Amino acid sequence: MARRQHRYVGFMALGLAMLSPAAANAQDPDDLAPYKMLRSLQFVQDSVVTGDHSAGEMQRFMLGTIDTRLRTVEPSIFDDDRNVDAALIYTMSGGNPQTLEYLIAHDVNGYFDNRVTDVLRKYLSGKGLLVAKTLQETAKEYRDKKIGPYLALIGGNVLIATKPTDALDLYDQARLAAPGTIVEEAALRRSLAICVDKGMLDRGMAYSQRYVRRFLHSPYASQFADLFVTLVVGHDHDVKPQDVIDILSFMDAPRQREVYLRIARAAAISGKPELARMAVGRVQSLGGGTDNAFGPLADFYGGMAGLPTEDIDQAAKNVSGIDGNALSRRDQALQEAARSVAEQILRAPDPASLTQASNPNTDHQEITSEKAAAIAMQPGAPGALPEPVPGGVASTGQSQDTDPSFNAFVTTSRSKLDEIDGLLAQEGNEQ
Repeated sequence: MARRQHRYVGFMALGLAMLSPAAANAQDPDDLAPYKMLRSLQFVQDSVVTGDHSAGEMQRFMLGTIDTRLRTVEPSIFDDDRNVDAALIYTMSGGNPQTLEYLIAHDVNGYFDNRVTDVLRKYLSGKGLLVAKTLQETAKEYRDKKIGPYLALIGGNVLIATKPTDALDLYDQARLAAPGTIVEEAALRRSLAICVDKGMLDRGMAYSQRYVRRFLHSPYASQFADLFVTLVVGHDHDVKPQDVIDILSFMDAPRQREVYLRIARAAAISGKPELARMAVGRVQSLGGGTDNAFGPLADFYGGMAGLPTEDIDQAAKNVSGIDGNALSRRDQALQEAARSVAEQILRAPDPASLTQASNPNTDHQEITSEKAAAIAMQPGAPGALPEPVPGGVASTGQSQDTDPSFNAFVTTSRSKLDEIDGLLAQEGNEQ
C-alpha cells in the first residue's frame, strides 16, 4: 500500500507540472510524452477494479491532466506512434470526446487512422450500429496492437444487442489481450450478461469463475452478483450445487452468505424450493459458531420456499417467526403474503362444506341405470360433463349453491395469489 501511495504522489506531481507552463519547460520533453502519462492512468484504473476504490479520485485527475496535455503538445510529438495510440486509448478510457475532435481537426500530417477515428466518433456519439461491421473488422485488424483490446471492447458493446455471439468473440479477444485490467473486468461482466440473456449456462459459469477469482473487489462486483444469481436461479435444474459452491468459495464468508442469501430469495420467489433450501443451508453453515445475522432471514426465505411442500407447518413457522421490523419493505410484503397463503392452506375445512346437496327420492322408487344416466347427463348434475362455452373454454360446472365457506376460501386465496403475482412483477421491475 505504501508503494502504491508513493506512485500516486508521483502521478500528482507529474500532473501539476504539466498544468504549469514554467514547470513544463523545465522538464525533459520526453518525460511529458502522452504515452507515459497513459501508463499512469491505466495503472490507476486497474487499481480501481482490483479493489483500491480510493483511486477513483486520482483517475479523474489523470483524465483531466492528460486532456490538457493532448491539447497543448506540439503536433510533431505524434511522430511517435505510441503517442497516437495513447490519444486513442485515452478517448476509449473515459476521456473527453471533444479532445479527439480537436486532434483530428489539427492532424494535417495524417497521424491518425481515419477508419479508427471514424468508428470512435460514431461510437461516442451513440451511432455505433452504423459502423458495426467496420468496427468489428478494425478490432480484428488491430488485435495485436496497443489499441486492440479497447477496440474489441467497444466493438462488443456495439454488437451485444444485435449479434451477441460476435460480441462474445470480441469480449474474449479483449480480455485475453489485457488480463488483469479494467478491460478484462468489463469484458467478463458483459460476457456474463450475454450468457444470462441467451441461456448459455456453461459459458456463464466459466465467466463467473474467472470474474470471482480476479475482480471480487471491483466496485462493479455487485452487478456481477446480480447476474450470477439470475443465471443460477434461471437454470436451477441444470446447475450443479457443487459448481456454485466452488465458484463462491473464492469469496470470504460474509460475501458468500450475501450471495447465497440473494439466491435463496430469488429461488423462493420463483417457486424453486430445492435451490432455495441449498442456498439457505449454505448461509447457515457459513455462519456456524458465530452470530449469524443472516440466519433468521435465510430461515424466512427457506420458509417461503417450503410453503408448497409437505413440511408446510415448519415452513409457516419460519415465515412468521422472523420479526417484520428486521425486513426490508419488499420483504415485509412478501412475509405478509406468504403468511396469509399458509394460513389458508392450514385452515381446517368447514364441516358443512364436506356435505353434498342431493335430490331426495321422496317416492322411494328404484332408480334404474337408465334413469341414473339421464340424471347424470343433466347440466349441473354431479359428475355431468361441462357444457361447451363459445371459444372452446370449458365451463367449471360449479353450482350456484356451492357452500359459501368454500367460495370465500377460493376468493381469498385468489386475491392473495394475485397479490403475490403483483409483487413479483414489481420485483422484476426493480431489479
